[in-house]
Amino acid sequence: MDPVLIGGVREPDSASLDFYRRRRQGYEAIGTALAQTPDQIVETVKRSGLRGRGGAGFPTGLKWQFVDRKSDKPRYIACNADESEPGTFKDHLLMERNPHLLIEGCLIACHAIGAKVAYIYIRGEFLHVQDVLERAIEEAYAAGYIGRNILGTGFDCDVYVHRGAGAYEAGEETALLESLEGKRAQPRLKPPFPASWGLYGCPTAVNNVETLCNVPLIFLKGVDWYTALGPEKNGGPKLYCVSGHVARPGVYEATMKTTLRELIYDYAGGVPDGRQLKAVIPGGSSVPILLPDQLDVEASFDGISRAGSLLGSAAIIAMDDSTCMVWAALNLLHFYRHESCGKCTPCREGTDWLFKILRKIEQGDGELRDIALLENVAGLITGKTLCAFGDAAATPALTTIKHFRGEFEAHVREGRCPVGAPWRAGTPAVSAH
Repeated sequence: MDPVLIGGVREPDSASLDFYRRRRQGYEAIGTALAQTPDQIVETVKRSGLRGRGGAGFPTGLKWQFVDRKSDKPRYIACNADESEPGTFKDHLLMERNPHLLIEGCLIACHAIGAKVAYIYIRGEFLHVQDVLERAIEEAYAAGYIGRNILGTGFDCDVYVHRGAGAYEAGEETALLESLEGKRAQPRLKPPFPASWGLYGCPTAVNNVETLCNVPLIFLKGVDWYTALGPEKNGGPKLYCVSGHVARPGVYEATMKTTLRELIYDYAGGVPDGRQLKAVIPGGSSVPILLPDQLDVEASFDGISRAGSLLGSAAIIAMDDSTCMVWAALNLLHFYRHESCGKCTPCREGTDWLFKILRKIEQGDGELRDIALLENVAGLITGKTLCAFGDAAATPALTTIKHFRGEFEAHVREGRCPVGAPWRAGTPAVSAH
C-alpha cells in the first residue's frame, strides 16, 4: 500500500504546514468532521473499527462514547506520546515527520467528546520532538486551525505539549494523568476510570499518537476505504517497528493482513549473515515470544492473539540463533527493574528479585531450583499490581523459560552460556530504543 501515515518522511519539509496541505490534503478532514455532531463523529469512528494503537487495541469510538458528557466539568483529550516500550519508535517518527496529522487528529477527538483542550504528553527524552510539535502548533494557530472559532464553525480548541521526565510508567494512562497534574507518574486505582474522573478530576479520553493520526484518514477517505484495508475488526493502516537481527530495521507501514513473516523477510530484509531466526517478540518487550514456525499469522490484534501473544505496540524484535535467551531476559529485566515506579510491592520487590536470579543463572552460578524460583516470583507479580507493568515485567522470564528451558538448564549444568552470551561482566545496558 502507499504509505498514508508516514508518506513523505524523507522530504526535508515533511513536518511543515505547507507540505501537509499540499501533499496530504491537510486539515480537510477537520472541516468534514466539524460539519458533523459529536455523536456522529463517535459513530463514524465506531463504524471504522479503529482500535487503539498504543497496545491494548481497545475500540477508539467506544472509548470516546464512554466519556461522561453529563458532567458540568471540562473535558480533555490527553495524547499518550510517552512511547517508552523497548523496540517501539513509530510515534516518535510520526511526531517528528508528520506532526500536523497528529494535531488534526487531536482536534477531531476534542470535538467528538466536547473538549476544548488537548494535551500531547511526550517522553522526557523527546526534546527535539517537542520543538517540532510546538513549531507545527504555532503554524496551525496562525492558519486558524487551532484557537477560537476554528474554520468559522464556532468550535474553540487549544493544543499544548507537555514533556515528561522520562518515566516508562508514564505510558500507563492514569500515571500519565498524574504526571500531567505535576505529581509522580504512578498509576491510580481504577475505578473510577479516566472517562469519568481523569485529568484534574474531569472526564478525559487518553489516546495514543498513532491512534489519533488514524482519525483524520477516516474522515478524509471514508469508513469503507478504512475498513477494507485490514481484516475484520482490524482495519486501517498500521505502523510496525522492526528491529533486532534484521537487515533493514525501521518503521514500516502495512495493513494488518500482512504476516509477521512478510514484515521480517520482505519488508525488513530478513535475518542477515546467513543466520537462522530463533525467536520473535511481536509487540514490544512486554509480550510473549513467538517461534519461527508461528510467523505466518496476520500481524493484527486478533491474529497475534490467536498465536498466543499480543500485538501490543507492534514493535517486532527479531532474535537470531546467536542470541542467548537467558541474557535476553536478563537484559529486559534490567530495564523493568529500573523503570518500576515502586508503588506496588510485588512489582517493586519482584522485579529486583527476578533480575538477581537471572543474573545468577546467566553468570553460571545458578542452581536448578533457581529456574523454579524464577517462575514462582514471576507468578507472585502477575495480576497483583495496580497496572499492567507487573505483568509486563514478569513476561520476559516466563516466556523465555517456557520456550527455552533447555538453555536455562544448560547455564546451570555447564556453568556457562551454551550459545555465547554477548554480556559477561558488569550491568547490561538497556535502552528503550
